[in-house]
Amino acid sequence: MIEVIATLLRWLQLASNMILVGGCVFLAIAGSIHSPWVTRLERALPWLALILLAGLLGILATTTAQATGVDENAWRPQAWLALMQNTRMGQIWVGRAACAVLVAAIALYIRFSAPARWQYVLCATVAAMTLTVGSLASHAAAEDLSVISILPYALHIIMASVWFGALPAFLVVCFACTEEEPAPQLHGHDQATGRPHRHSEAIERIHAVFQSRQDAIQADTLALKRFSAMALPVMLMVVATGLIITYRMVDSSYGALVSTNYGWLLDAKVGLLAVVLVIASRARSTWLPLFAQRDSSLATAGGRRLRKWVSFEFVLALGIVLLATIVANTVPAKHAIIQNWPYPFRFSLAATWGDPTVMTRVWSGLALLFIAIGASAYGRIKHWDKKRRIGLPVLLALVAVGVGLPPLAVDAYPETYRKTPVPFDTISIANGSAHFAENCVACHGLQGKGDGVMAKSFAKPPVDMLTEPHTAKHTAGDFFHWLTFGIADTGMPSFGDKLSEEDRWDVVNFLHAMSRGYQARLMSPTVKPEQPQPSMGPPNFSYAAQDGSSGTLKDFRGQKNVLLVLFSWPESRERLQQLEQLHAQLKAANTVLLAVPEDDPSAQELAQVTEEVPFPVVTQGADEIVQSYKLFRRTLSKPDLLGAGTLPSHMEFLVDRFGYLRARWIPEADGAGEGSGWANTGMLMQQIAQLNREEEILPPPGDHVH
Repeated sequence: MIEVIATLLRWLQLASNMILVGGCVFLAIAGSIHSPWVTRLERALPWLALILLAGLLGILATTTAQATGVDENAWRPQAWLALMQNTRMGQIWVGRAACAVLVAAIALYIRFSAPARWQYVLCATVAAMTLTVGSLASHAAAEDLSVISILPYALHIIMASVWFGALPAFLVVCFACTEEEPAPQLHGHDQATGRPHRHSEAIERIHAVFQSRQDAIQADTLALKRFSAMALPVMLMVVATGLIITYRMVDSSYGALVSTNYGWLLDAKVGLLAVVLVIASRARSTWLPLFAQRDSSLATAGGRRLRKWVSFEFVLALGIVLLATIVANTVPAKHAIIQNWPYPFRFSLAATWGDPTVMTRVWSGLALLFIAIGASAYGRIKHWDKKRRIGLPVLLALVAVGVGLPPLAVDAYPETYRKTPVPFDTISIANGSAHFAENCVACHGLQGKGDGVMAKSFAKPPVDMLTEPHTAKHTAGDFFHWLTFGIADTGMPSFGDKLSEEDRWDVVNFLHAMSRGYQARLMSPTVKPEQPQPSMGPPNFSYAAQDGSSGTLKDFRGQKNVLLVLFSWPESRERLQQLEQLHAQLKAANTVLLAVPEDDPSAQELAQVTEEVPFPVVTQGADEIVQSYKLFRRTLSKPDLLGAGTLPSHMEFLVDRFGYLRARWIPEADGAGEGSGWANTGMLMQQIAQLNREEEILPPPGDHVH
């Protein structure tokens, strides 16, 4: 119950705040500030400010109860004070309340002083500040408290306020202009002399009243026209900032738009906005020009329609604000968990693009869609009748969807968008590798190429999961579904009874690591700064070293680069001695060196290694690291696709401070002679210097595969 009350209070305070912004903006741009409707609006301002303050107080009470989990704290001022002092949300509330008090003071001043535009501008500005402070509590601010993150949200809510908040003022003007005026009497007595009016004087008086009435309507219509002219760029800004916010809150989880609470609320909000835009377009193009006509009958008809439909627009806008209030307190789409995808299909460019038939149909569909848009515009220019103007574009659009969309559909399952609970790390990959070797090699082959000993016994051979981009075309949930239930008519058995859920997710992580490893064949000892978006996320790992140090690869994110060295003993002895001499320079260059033995050295061999090097040598976690990073051994010159593959005796990986794998040196493939690859230590230091010069481009790679 308290959640419902909290939602209504947030809606109430948000709506009143937005109306204060929009109403004052409307007053500021109005042609006349001495019309009777101006007084009506000025009288409403203090009441709106009071509603804003009351709503904020209610929000403080309900938030305190929700944050503490004690409903009684909603009535305890000391609990409110603790929230304001000790939490970020409480401090934001203080800022909003301070701005709201200032808004109330300005509204009272406007109410009891002579009208002036600067007053309206000041009130709108401070009310907008209240909204801006409130944006600090948005989803965007919770993830990244920066100007770049908050600015789109603040602009969105302010621009929406300019539109939505001005609708009540717009309606007040409409009602004022369409009210029936009592007709002046032809007969009567002059109030000053008590003598009867002459007929000519009465006619002149009627004419003067009528002219005055027409002049007032024209002045008021000018205010409506000014708002209408301003509303178009405002709504474009609302749509543009809304798209930015949606992109950030959805990220790549587009399926969540039609399967989560956040998505359904957002869909409803967009649907209402579409209806509002249609009404606004009609009002701007038809009813407002009709209302501005000198012909009283036309003006009356236009005014009544304008009043009716703008009233409906305002009701829809209230619904949009309510949905926005609920959305702001709902888990964003990119964080929402889709446990069960409700549809047997999904749309995917990655899984379908490249097929000539698919590409032809999609481009044809887009062409038809543009033709539909062109037909709509042409119909307006040529003044087609309503059925033809609407029917033809709609028909073309439906055909466009029917032609272009179905080819992008692929099979989907209840688990398709399920997020793996197992992180993408070396322990999971090593475990998945063991399960793959035990259960999958017979069909899929030692390296997953679909060339196992049983592959030829199937009518359709197993897919090549190494060189083909299956992990890019299918979700982690797809693979989990196939592992759990098998694939009908292919020979792929189910492992739901044989492997635990965690083991199945481990196999999925192994398949992704195998695919990333194959993509890594394009890497070289050189960092490529021209690549604007590094995308190779290496597996995370935990380690403990002989010097007592321990941690994870993730611990270095945002702080240091990592040079990960996989070595064999004594084959790598000379290289380790070279790195020992380079260690001080690496440390000065903000780079940590971690050495990982490939061949499980004996205690005596490990003692020899650690005597000669000053950097950490991993003793715990080494086997899992080697099992995972050996998947990244392939190069263009040595693809290593036959049999079980071979493990190079020495490999080095350079991970930047943002968590991305940026370069790799394998002496056997890239050259081990003097001056070749990172054997030339100057070249290695140049790559590290390049990484240190780079700024963050992308957030760190995710902890889970998708």
